[in-house]
Amino acid sequence: MSNQILLSHGSGGLLSHELVRDIFIRHFDNPTLSAEGDSALLPALPAGRLALTTDSYVVQPLEFPGGDIGKLAVCGTVNDLAVAGAAPHYLTAGFILEEGLSLDLLERVVISMAATARAANVQIVTGDTKVVERGAADGLFINTAGLGVVPPGLALSPAQLEPGDVLLVNGTLGDHGMAVMMQREELAFTSTLKSDCAPLNGLIAALLAAAPGAVHCLRDATRGGLVTVLNEWAESGVGITIQETAIPVRDAVRAISELLGLDPLYAANEGKFVAAVAPEAAERALRALRAQPLGREAAIIGRITAKHAGRVVLETPYGAQRILQMLTGAPLPRIC
Repeated sequence: MSNQILLSHGSGGLLSHELVRDIFIRHFDNPTLSAEGDSALLPALPAGRLALTTDSYVVQPLEFPGGDIGKLAVCGTVNDLAVAGAAPHYLTAGFILEEGLSLDLLERVVISMAATARAANVQIVTGDTKVVERGAADGLFINTAGLGVVPPGLALSPAQLEPGDVLLVNGTLGDHGMAVMMQREELAFTSTLKSDCAPLNGLIAALLAAAPGAVHCLRDATRGGLVTVLNEWAESGVGITIQETAIPVRDAVRAISELLGLDPLYAANEGKFVAAVAPEAAERALRALRAQPLGREAAIIGRITAKHAGRVVLETPYGAQRILQMLTGAPLPRIC
């Protein structure tokens, strides 16, 4: 096999067969995928409502501190299911490969995806590969779909938000967006900052178990960051107040944000979620998060309120208040 992707890898012939066999099936190996059918024939799923999500990943660079496009694709899809209350079960993976892409790089990405899927206890059961001409795809794009099951009786949505609900995050914000930008812009920081890219389904399961019936809404704070999530929730007719001093942000993220003229509260995350929890269960939920590796830096950052409906208000350390509006423009393109 050539050490680069050729157009003939997408022809359906011998090179296509070798690519699928030697990279994708080899590393994603499971009985459903190895059957090599045109569709994945799945066993019966547990009782509950089906949750289905899809996403596409075009991050640049393809590898960055703490992750790569493959790990990102699995985490992003798993997390979209998990914040809906679903236990993720199966993923699909479609690859658009650019002519000239290094096969070594592709294999590293696939190995990373396989390891992340194992960590999240999901299987990649079907997929597709297309090859496009040099210059048409910026190396590699990945499209995924995810299938999960929401257990009976669980409903998480902005419609469930109530005044008094406490807002929690499971850790520091802005790590992913700033790590990608630091790598892309080749910033000469002596920093160990890494993407927070991680599958959150285990952490969310622990939260739901610790506060049954008290978790009203969850959302992973990806593109647009924390503020975008909160503005989407405010559109349901509630007001939201958060305290600036309570929001966990790493010093390195603040420094890079200031250098680039960005606000870390709008920066993307790939291993962080926002939870709205009934006030009587908030401390119990916080303890449950902090007991898990991906929630050790969890914090209470604000509340849902009946005041200023439809708006997100930041309370500063000096007693002032600032309205946080939805993100406009594209200050952080190609970060997922």
